[in-house]
Amino acid sequence: MKAHGSLYETITNDIIAELEKGVAPWVKPWTAEGGGMPLLPYNATSQRRYQGVNVLILWRATMRKGYRSGAWLSYRQALGLGGHVRRGEQATAIVYASTFVPRDERDKAEAEQKRVPFLKRRDVFNVEQTEGLPSHLYQIPTPLPMAAAIDHVEAFLHTIGADVRHGGTQACYIPALDCIALPVPEAFNSAPDYYATSLHEHAHWAGAPKRLNRDLSGRFGEEAYAAEELIAELAAAYLGALLSIPGKLQHAEYLGAWLKLLHHDQRAIFTAAARATEAARYLEEQGGISVPIEAAADGEDTP
Repeated sequence: MKAHGSLYETITNDIIAELEKGVAPWVKPWTAEGGGMPLLPYNATSQRRYQGVNVLILWRATMRKGYRSGAWLSYRQALGLGGHVRRGEQATAIVYASTFVPRDERDKAEAEQKRVPFLKRRDVFNVEQTEGLPSHLYQIPTPLPMAAAIDHVEAFLHTIGADVRHGGTQACYIPALDCIALPVPEAFNSAPDYYATSLHEHAHWAGAPKRLNRDLSGRFGEEAYAAEELIAELAAAYLGALLSIPGKLQHAEYLGAWLKLLHHDQRAIFTAAARATEAARYLEEQGGISVPIEAAADGEDTP
């Protein structure tokens, strides 16, 4: 069990180290050359997007190493595609959850067996660490012009159809009215800032009882509010990357609360990232976007 716990600890400590520098590892998941082209990580073989905390892990690796591609794969998958990982390249460890049946449970009927969850490591490489793969996997997508991205996100939010009311100076979701309050677009520094804020508040809206029913009080207790803000931050980052809307840290004042949360609970970032993926997926479906994701869980709620 110690090895499994160390994965939680290592990943959480990596994110804590970034937050302590005042840097959120979900704010800049963009290519260096694309001027804002998102790098939503996906598996090069299955073409399915990664989810949960694995997105944060791969974004962090992308930013540290300057990769321009969002495509990742395992050593064996590279071989299966006719290529190989270059000698000396270091893997990035992502995680997934599974379960096993303890030895003393195996004599019981399958329906009565108690399964124990565990977290495993899976090593992947960015396609820029490989050679000999099919040429299309090395292509870097052309950035979507900002005007087109704005049109896209506007249509996306319109299709979702949340009750958005403009005016005032604060951006928030109001549960009693089930509406999103936003300042007028002209009050923001830029159109991307406005839409990034709207995506954040839509993530709160998605968690309402009649939608995803995201109640964090049992999981996080008095830190539920900070956890909810972290979930909305991550969900907005996922959606911003999908929609080519550059993100920013919406609530820098919560950095201290998030650090406290992660220091106290090594699995908090796993839960938050999983709930953020859930919120983003819900909004994508409501907005008419369907993008397949990797089916494997990533350890968000394993004890």
